[in-house]
Amino acid sequence: MNRSELVAALSERAEVPRKDADAVLAAFADTVGDTVAEGSEKITIPGFLTFERTHRAARTARNPQTGDPIEVPAGYSVKVSAGSKLKEAAKGK
Repeated sequence: MNRSELVAALSERAEVPRKDADAVLAAFADTVGDTVAEGSEKITIPGFLTFERTHRAARTARNPQTGDPIEVPAGYSVKVSAGSKLKEAAKGK
């Protein structure tokens, strides 16, 4: 499902115009992005998803072509965890 299909499904299910559904989806994405960028807290949608910024330590990796060691600097990543209701839906229950 791409973004336009998601907007259409949200619009139909919530019985709102597509323009409004698209605005809500955009606002949700912006809010999640801003909160993760700050890293001060995680976002939890109970039973569905959790978004959290995580720290990755510096490490030494290897170039797969040459085998030479490469220093990978410390940085940040995003952890997204599925909630119980989403896991049950994936099982087809």
